[in-house]
Amino acid sequence: MNKKPKKFTKATDFDEDLKESLKNPEFKRHFDMYGRQLETAYAILLLRKKAGLSQLALAKKLNMTQSNIARIESGSENVSLTTLGKIAETFNKKLEIRFV
Repeated sequence: MNKKPKKFTKATDFDEDLKESLKNPEFKRHFDMYGRQLETAYAILLLRKKAGLSQLALAKKLNMTQSNIARIESGSENVSLTTLGKIAETFNKKLEIRFV
């Protein structure tokens, strides 16, 4: 499965390739899953910025390291429900998880 990456010449090439790739159920599942992870990461980043906290300050409040916060905010770490709950509590927010 070592396919050579396609060379894109314009944005529409990428859009068309993505549209085609999303027809593959396995690809779409991974794409959607990672998208949700990035949405969560961005929401945490926005909460932290709005509160005027550095990554280090948030990490101390959560008894974590700054590098943990960096990984969470980059979307490269799959955050547990326990951690999400602690983050929500830190910002005096309610955590909601819904199936729609």
